[in-house]
Amino acid sequence: MSTFAGIEIGKRSLNAHQSSITTAGHNITNANTEGYSRQRVQLKSFDPIYRPDLSRAEVPGQIGQGMEAESITRVRDEMLDQRIVAQSNEESYWDTRSKYYTMLEQVYNEPDDVSVRTTMDKFWESWQELSLNPESQAHREAVVSRGQSLVNSIQNRDKALTGIGNLLNSDIESNVEQLNDIANQIASLSTEIVRSKAMGDNPNDLLDRRDALVEKLSKIANITSDQRDSDEFMVHIDGRILVQGGIARNFDVESVVDNYGYSRVVWADTRNEAVVKGGSLGALIELRDVDVRNEIQSLNTMTMNFSDLVNDVHRNSVGANKTTGLDFFTSRPFVENTNGNYDSDGDGVEDKTYAFRFTGTNALDAQEQIGIEGVMTLAGHSGNIQVAYYPTDRVEDVVNRINDSNGEVKAYLDRNNNLVLKATTSQAIENPDFVIRHVEDSGRFLAGYAGILAGSGAENAYDWNAADAVNALKGADGNGSRAQFAVAPYTNPSTYIEINAEIRNDVMSVASAFPARDGRAMSGDGNAAAEIASIRNTKVMIGRERTLDDYFADSVTNVGLMGEQAETNLMSQRAIMDDLRGLRDSISGVNIDEELADIMKFQHGYNAAAKFVTVIDEMIDTVINRLGV
Repeated sequence: MSTFAGIEIGKRSLNAHQSSITTAGHNITNANTEGYSRQRVQLKSFDPIYRPDLSRAEVPGQIGQGMEAESITRVRDEMLDQRIVAQSNEESYWDTRSKYYTMLEQVYNEPDDVSVRTTMDKFWESWQELSLNPESQAHREAVVSRGQSLVNSIQNRDKALTGIGNLLNSDIESNVEQLNDIANQIASLSTEIVRSKAMGDNPNDLLDRRDALVEKLSKIANITSDQRDSDEFMVHIDGRILVQGGIARNFDVESVVDNYGYSRVVWADTRNEAVVKGGSLGALIELRDVDVRNEIQSLNTMTMNFSDLVNDVHRNSVGANKTTGLDFFTSRPFVENTNGNYDSDGDGVEDKTYAFRFTGTNALDAQEQIGIEGVMTLAGHSGNIQVAYYPTDRVEDVVNRINDSNGEVKAYLDRNNNLVLKATTSQAIENPDFVIRHVEDSGRFLAGYAGILAGSGAENAYDWNAADAVNALKGADGNGSRAQFAVAPYTNPSTYIEINAEIRNDVMSVASAFPARDGRAMSGDGNAAAEIASIRNTKVMIGRERTLDDYFADSVTNVGLMGEQAETNLMSQRAIMDDLRGLRDSISGVNIDEELADIMKFQHGYNAAAKFVTVIDEMIDTVINRLGV
């Protein structure tokens, strides 16, 4: 063993204790750094001089060579980190939903005097008053004035809901940019980490930064991450690769031509739609495309149905100035073609039929047994659905069965007891709202009995995927009375609903009476006004709800319950995340008192090593300079 071995042992100890003190100081300075995990110097004894082979010296046992710093490692629980990443998206998801449902609740918590429900109640009351005073100009002015107030309330709610939808769309685009930026940073850090590890280092600070970015990413989307044996770091979204080593895929947004003009989130490289189910981005997409869209569709459905029913009575009634045939509310047909024909692909050839309502030719008794059987095929949420009917069914039973199905066609008997089929809003974004897409009957209920279709079977079915599809209706060939139909309205009727300009210019055009045989109104006749007022409590089938009161009760209750659900789940997720983050901080967080205690401990070790070096130096000095004197 060399005479200077003691100096080497002391030097190793000094270096190791200095590294320990420096690392503790590094921990203290990063005590408030986001995502930082405390580091520890791993010390080990240095390899002894002699190995057990034939070349070893004859000495009593192996001679120790002191100690050294083996590595500097992070104090981190990887399983806990994975749990936090897995839960973070849930917390962010419910936090986003809670914030936006607060906005939606504010839309429905309107002051009583301007709310849609209050103004609609006043609108029906004005018609009731007109029915009692059919000759009064003042009551007609009240009808028009309250009608305008109702129109303003509907348009204001539509603007508020549309504004929230636009805000969601902007937030989606912002989240996509943020996601791309974080993914690119993770890929860049992964490259640096691999290089550092290849040199035999532990890039602790880089690993901390990457873990912090992964946690931020988990708040935006539901991600998973894993480390392969080759040190290739992977991040997945919905089973698809987002980051692979030093390569990051990005998202993009592209405009979609639909009823709302919102952006679609796609993969930048393949242009395929990106599926994001969790985190803030998943919540924003769901809020925009499902929740807010449903609220707008519900408002449109209510607006379209109540205005259509009012118009149906009003155009068949007579005003005080003997004017008839006027709609009370304006309607904007989707197409100008009287048969509803539409060129959907812009090639100059009409290839679709946009019809909103079919009205049968035969008056039915709601309580009469139909005495026939068959299966109706109607357009549904995803594909067609079937509704069966049997000989013992009453007309009312068949109507209710249609309405209780998942079809996007609803039915009721109008004031003449004719069967009416109406289109609802479409659940699929690619399909237009208020367009009947398919009606078919294997039996005779819709054909001979109700008088809607010209015949039974698939060959006589109505299908919107062709121009002049209304030729499938009864009487289209000119034989007998024809089933009536209405062309589908333009997108979002709650945006443009207005009172007919002719009525606004001359309130005496407001109809209150049904025409007599000579086409004139009888003096004092207020039956038409009374019938319009009765719509308030009539089954009008506005989507899932059967009456207007059902609509208002359901819309307010739904928003309130969904907001409560979001708040409850957010509180639950926050409690879980607080526990997980607290546990992580107890493991990886920096405790300044503990670090100061370690510094003092390593300082004593350093001082002892320095004293040891001094003693060895004195011993060597004695051997070299004083022996033999």
